[in-house]
Amino acid sequence: MTTITTTSPRGRAFMRGHEGNPLTCYLDPVGVPTIGTGFTMRSSAVRHALARIGITKLVPGKTKITAEQSDQVFAAVLADEFEPAVVASSPANRKQHQMDAAVSAIYNLGVGAMQWTWADLWRAGDIKGAAAYLGSHYNTAKGKKLPGLVRRRKEEAELFLSGRYASVGGAVKESTPKPPRKPDAVVKEAQEILSNKGFNPGAIDGWMGEKTRDAIIAYQKAHPHLEADGILGPATLSQLRRDAKALRDAAAKGAGSAVGSGALAFMAGLPWAWIALGVAALAVGYAAYRYRDVIARRWNSWRGKEAAA
Repeated sequence: MTTITTTSPRGRAFMRGHEGNPLTCYLDPVGVPTIGTGFTMRSSAVRHALARIGITKLVPGKTKITAEQSDQVFAAVLADEFEPAVVASSPANRKQHQMDAAVSAIYNLGVGAMQWTWADLWRAGDIKGAAAYLGSHYNTAKGKKLPGLVRRRKEEAELFLSGRYASVGGAVKESTPKPPRKPDAVVKEAQEILSNKGFNPGAIDGWMGEKTRDAIIAYQKAHPHLEADGILGPATLSQLRRDAKALRDAAAKGAGSAVGSGALAFMAGLPWAWIALGVAALAVGYAAYRYRDVIARRWNSWRGKEAAA
């Protein structure tokens, strides 16, 4: 019997369904340049794989790769970092669908996840227990359950247990002529952000309809590193989230710094109002610098200008 040590083509398609595959570099929600199937320079395996195709730096809106190059990098990164981690910490009699599910999980969670409870259950031979634990855990960020992670863990658990491959293409939302049976949480999130930014997506109903598609196109045209195709993919969703986070951070930093500095200055007998105002200005200035790409593109949107890369 052959020992399974690599992911299958279906396994890679499953991961791409959750990760997407933008071929132009973009900024993720926390400002990290990203390309392809979640490739960033923070991973040594990614750095080495990109260097082999002549890329040593990721520049949002500028760095581009082909679909073939993305496939090459993806295969290399899996072989260098993630597949060996699963092989080293799982039973030798692992099945292909178990290998694929495990690689998908740690690609999202990090290789350390092979030492977590779900993998302990797998090593102990409790396949059902491992699947149940994986499907109901590891789906939060800052204590809040995220719909995308909830769905991903459930689908990884189902793949691990029964070999059912789901979600191929799930990371990309395209317009449909009819509303879905259940509102799509990701589309609804995008609609809310679009509406807050002045791009009218119609009803906030989780349906990727024509009005939402038109709003996405208008938004994409204001951002030079996005393709204006009306598709809600990982790059567009990340930019939307980054825009939303920029305003929250600026408000929080400005208000928090002003209150804190004002209290300290008041206790010291200094002109606290002026100091608080100055510190608030510095905090907002820092946020403006950090999110200067967001501000520039909002300026383009306000003027109705289509940004050029």
